[in-house]
Amino acid sequence: MLRGVSVAWKGRPWGGFSPICRRWYQSESGVHGYRSKVRKSFAVPEDVLKARNRHSNVYRWIEAYRSHGHSVAQVNPVDYANRTGEIPELDYSRYGLNGAEEVETHGIIGGVSGGLVTVKELESELRKIYCGTVSAEINHIGSEHKKEWLKENFERIRAKSLPKSVRREIAELMIKSQSWDNFLATKFPTVKRYGGEGAESMLAFFRQILKAAAKDDITDIVLGMPHRGKLNLLAIMLKTRPGKIFSKFKGRAEFPADAKAMCDIASHFHVTEDLTIDGKVIHFSMLHNPSHLEAVNPVSMGKTRSKQQSLKDGAFGVDESQDFSSSVLNLQLHGDAAFPGQGVNQECLFMSGTPHFDIGGTIHMIVNNQVGFTTPGDRGRCTQYCSDLAKSIDAPIFHVNVDDPDALTLITQLAYDYQREFRSDVFIDLNCFRRWGHNELDDPTFTNPALYNIIHNRKSVPDKYTDMLVEENEMTREEVNKIVEEQTNFLTSELNQVDAYEPDHWYFRKQWAGMKQAGGEVTIWDTGLDYSLLGYIGVKSVAYPENFQIHPHLDKTHVTGRIKKINEGRIDWATAEAMAFGSLMYQGHNVRLSGEDVGRGTFSHRHVMLVDQKTNEMHIPLNAMEGGLGGKLEIASSILSEEAVLGFEYGISIDNPYNLIIWESQFGDFFNGAQILFDTFICSGETKWMICNGLVVLLPHGYDGAASEHSSCRVERFLQMTDSSETQPDGDDVNFQVINPTTPAQYFHALRRQIIRNFRKPLIVVSPKVLLRLSDAISSPQDFKPGTHFLPVIGDSLVNPADVKKVILCSGKHYYNLKNERKNRNLTDVAIVRVESLCPFPVHELNTELDKYKNAKTFIWSQEEHRNMGAWTFVKPRFENLLARKIKYSGRYPAATPAVGVGAWHHQEAQFVVTDPFDLK
Repeated sequence: MLRGVSVAWKGRPWGGFSPICRRWYQSESGVHGYRSKVRKSFAVPEDVLKARNRHSNVYRWIEAYRSHGHSVAQVNPVDYANRTGEIPELDYSRYGLNGAEEVETHGIIGGVSGGLVTVKELESELRKIYCGTVSAEINHIGSEHKKEWLKENFERIRAKSLPKSVRREIAELMIKSQSWDNFLATKFPTVKRYGGEGAESMLAFFRQILKAAAKDDITDIVLGMPHRGKLNLLAIMLKTRPGKIFSKFKGRAEFPADAKAMCDIASHFHVTEDLTIDGKVIHFSMLHNPSHLEAVNPVSMGKTRSKQQSLKDGAFGVDESQDFSSSVLNLQLHGDAAFPGQGVNQECLFMSGTPHFDIGGTIHMIVNNQVGFTTPGDRGRCTQYCSDLAKSIDAPIFHVNVDDPDALTLITQLAYDYQREFRSDVFIDLNCFRRWGHNELDDPTFTNPALYNIIHNRKSVPDKYTDMLVEENEMTREEVNKIVEEQTNFLTSELNQVDAYEPDHWYFRKQWAGMKQAGGEVTIWDTGLDYSLLGYIGVKSVAYPENFQIHPHLDKTHVTGRIKKINEGRIDWATAEAMAFGSLMYQGHNVRLSGEDVGRGTFSHRHVMLVDQKTNEMHIPLNAMEGGLGGKLEIASSILSEEAVLGFEYGISIDNPYNLIIWESQFGDFFNGAQILFDTFICSGETKWMICNGLVVLLPHGYDGAASEHSSCRVERFLQMTDSSETQPDGDDVNFQVINPTTPAQYFHALRRQIIRNFRKPLIVVSPKVLLRLSDAISSPQDFKPGTHFLPVIGDSLVNPADVKKVILCSGKHYYNLKNERKNRNLTDVAIVRVESLCPFPVHELNTELDKYKNAKTFIWSQEEHRNMGAWTFVKPRFENLLARKIKYSGRYPAATPAVGVGAWHHQEAQFVVTDPFDLK
């Protein structure tokens, strides 16, 4: 048996790697949501090292099996190409050994009793361990501790066996799964159900996870998975009534009639259910998934992190020895084509262990169908295995044959134990097959005849397993038939009662209690506060400890400058943001700001975290603020990713509606790297799944000579994604809110409104760059006082309405350029009206404002963006249809890219978009 010397120590998280490669976070003392991990120092015992040196040739040969044995393992249940062969590295003669030679195994290999064995006997054991229906990839891992632990524990697996009772439980689950698929095939032959046929052993994985989690007092499990086998899992193990699924297959809605929902297909269903496992209650959350494979993974990670925060798990708790995942466990299932093919997986893996995104490791299982839609595995990747991406984060990988659910159960326990021991990701590659094509209506023989010749001529996975149990006298044929009969009768009963099935109001429960769907009217919410409290928060937002060495430039411009402006009542953008954060924290709400470089801010304006210039330690002033109800601010400066990080934040936002979750794109146009998340989750999650979210998305926008990228946040795309009507006034129930605020107070009120309201909608903020430091873009204490709120429209107080003949409407920072141009021209007959809320489109407020200008004949929409971009195509039909006035366009010409790349041209266009609205007749 291998023994390790383990000593707990707290230090920089570089584990067993060379100090040359070590890295650390900007806080060893810890900040909210992050704590330096307690690491274990590990050393291989001296006697073991001596044994390995003494039998070095034997040890090198065993290591060859550990590195290459998986290449000849019998893990493929439908290996039509017979690709096993032999690996030269496994030939013991390469290492100067002969078959009859006796060798010592103590300290060299686990799972083989110490003492003398012949090389030939040892070869037989090595083949059983590494080349059977289970194999492992371990030696790519950099940590010696992890490798030694894995070798020791994996090599002892084959000596274990499952009790008869466990095997019978597994058999029953698999029989029920097969009966479920057979029943659906008979009763709903034209429905795509994405069944579990050929992968039924996955239920053995879930069974073992649930058992192990219950034993360790895990309270919550969060699962992200694709379509394949989802309905089987829901109906057989997760307490979803078959009647709900049958009702959906019959073309009925899954929500009550009073829900504002368009619904979705059955294979995108979810579950949130309390399961009682061995007397313990585990809350199991399976997330809705879109058809965009793997996109659900970061969402599941974010939801896991949110639950960890609620339960004071890991760094959110007071126990410094507790790692993340002590109470909440994340599971992810992947497809064999999607896992290597979808870039979001790389993003998720490289994000998984970083500060403020750490969830204590995920247990992954790849359901390896060995074909993606019609593409064979060798054409769907250029690596040996579909799981090879996992090696990039040093995750161990276990390959398992679907025909051996016993081995899968043992490997699942091993994977679970590894995750608990190291709080790191681990992968199981379940080699299986799809009995039918991509779905049950597809014919896979068009493109994969050799593979499906084997599949169609072999027994099913459940039949093969139950036949083995019957042969070994662990089950009788009568017992198998009885399970099938009882399951079929149960399903028949559910189908007979399907017309009586009534969808329930499962949403807006537990932590969402008190929330509701938004109504058809636009409501106003008082988000103002007493300035004495806001002033206190503002000052505290730049406070730092006495011995803290702040950057001298920040001390002068940021700290002293902010306090001076607060005292003068001149509130800038960053201060208003800090006041919004701090006031919500004071009221007991947590705030999380995530994205690339968010602590400082892309434009060096925020500095919500300060870094000691001597120690490199991080300090977040607002978290040291005294008084209030104890909300905390988490600053999650992310990896250079959009899709995974945004998905993570969305996952947090759908779990707890009382925390303010913000994702900031480094530049506005970078959001398109996460377009899948916007399309399939953020803008449509409520109407498809009744899953609301109050996520705030900050998209820096503005034409300032930065050329094609970094100029536009493509607001037109978000407006197109809204369900705003061109012919009826919008209500709060639009799917997206899109605002382009012009003052710090407007931004302040918009952020607070997200939490104060009794419903949740995502908020897209077309956020500024120039306005962050523009002296005109300030707000006064009066703009924040109790009774104030976000203004959808800001009228013009600088002109006499009776004198106005032309009204220019605009949005965002463009207003300040237009105001300056009007001042330069000394015009008094032109009003400039700011449309702060683009969606919901403020029909009532605009009508009230425009009614002031009785003599106005000309109405112009002025924008910086090109005609086919910006808000023009959104504003025009609503303005003309709902306000009964014609409106003219002023802005840049139609173009294929947001901005020119020649400085002189930019200046010409910038001048034109400011002067043209005043010249236009």
